[in-house]
Amino acid sequence: MAGPRAGRMNVPLRGVAAVSGLMLFALLGNVTYIQAFRYDALTADPRNNRTMILRFDEPRGEVRLRDGTVVAASERVTDQRFGYRRVYPQGPLYAAATGYASLYRTTGIEGAEDASLTGEDPRVRVRALLKDIDRGATVTLTLDSRAQKAAYDGLAATGKRGAVVALDPRTGAILAMVSLPSYDPNGFATFSAEELAAYDRELQRDPARPLLNRAIGENYPPGSTFKVITAAAALASGDYDPETEVRAPARMKLPGTQTWLRNSGGAECGDGTPALLDAFVMSCNTAFADLGLELGEEELSRWASAFGFGDAGLKVPLAVAASVYPTGLDRAQTAMSAIGQYDDRATPLSIAMISAAVANGGSLMRPYLVDEVRLRDGAIVRSTDPAEYRDAMPAAVADRLTEMMVAVTGPGGTGTAAAIPGVKVAAKTGTAENEGSDHAIFTAFAPADDPVVAVGVLVEHGGSGGRVAAPIARAVIRALL
Repeated sequence: MAGPRAGRMNVPLRGVAAVSGLMLFALLGNVTYIQAFRYDALTADPRNNRTMILRFDEPRGEVRLRDGTVVAASERVTDQRFGYRRVYPQGPLYAAATGYASLYRTTGIEGAEDASLTGEDPRVRVRALLKDIDRGATVTLTLDSRAQKAAYDGLAATGKRGAVVALDPRTGAILAMVSLPSYDPNGFATFSAEELAAYDRELQRDPARPLLNRAIGENYPPGSTFKVITAAAALASGDYDPETEVRAPARMKLPGTQTWLRNSGGAECGDGTPALLDAFVMSCNTAFADLGLELGEEELSRWASAFGFGDAGLKVPLAVAASVYPTGLDRAQTAMSAIGQYDDRATPLSIAMISAAVANGGSLMRPYLVDEVRLRDGAIVRSTDPAEYRDAMPAAVADRLTEMMVAVTGPGGTGTAAAIPGVKVAAKTGTAENEGSDHAIFTAFAPADDPVVAVGVLVEHGGSGGRVAAPIARAVIRALL
């Protein structure tokens, strides 16, 4: 009798065992799924305090300049939860490049090179383990401390918002990157959630937008600096050389409209039919608008693309806002786009790249901000090899443009404020129409006969590029010569 009764009792037990087994397998399956497929999402979740604590349990690698200047480092703290905090010795001066590393996020180079700085990059992690050293790697930037300070001080002296970028035209290395107003990234290094939130809220609400990296994250009307591109298209067409006469009346009626375009000051350029060189030196709006009509929208668009306009994927490794040459233009809009107005837009980096392309004989190099990544023992993990970004123009066209740009800083030119005794400075001024007041813009490179630096300057609501932006470019160039 016991046997049948025991069998009847095992029926529900077997059911319970089966259900328990299924639940166990489901649990194991879910754990496996989370570990295999949701690890990154859970690790990045700002509510994950364990991840935050581990993140600051070891020192991040340093961010340095090529001369050894440390612009971001980790220091020991006595906080019971965290081992290290981030410090920025020259905070606002380099904030546009470094960004910050806080409890909840990273920006700038701190974000773009986070895997190297924390040692999570497999190339860094494996080598550090093999050598038994701290795994956070050192990231060396291309910035030059002299150029950076000259750019920062020059722009700050205007009391305006804006940005400055300097490049080595031979390699594409970014020598200066300044955006004002700036902020102090040390404010984000606190471990107090309340203090962090208050500081972030203060900056986010500031109408001057200090967290915006204007050098690469904002685009503006390029104004007359775009005339370098229009001139390149004209010279390459074979129909123009620097001595070719062009039409430059005091004003011209834009096709299909009742709108009149005027030169600065409302006067003719020269006798109304100056040489292309002279029209460039005097920055004649009517002459270059007429050239734009002769060349046409399609040709201008092709040349803008050759200088990097339209690339939404450029990274340095920070993401760069795309510079824009508009499409679907009528003839009036084409005329305005040829002088850098209508819907033309360019970042200050792109404005520097215009000069860099000319300076390097027509070969525009890919801009970059990270020179190399090294382990703590000095071994190189990764370095940047200069690479061509665009074949912007034939060398012969670049030579003629150089001649024209050098004349801009000579007697009678609009860029004399950038002239340096004993040095040939090639440049183009720009004053971009904007709601409220004009932006001051300037692009230049030097020495013209052996270029080592190309500069782009934009001062929001600064007025005349030749008067306000040119002296900043001059200061940056002098710092590097």
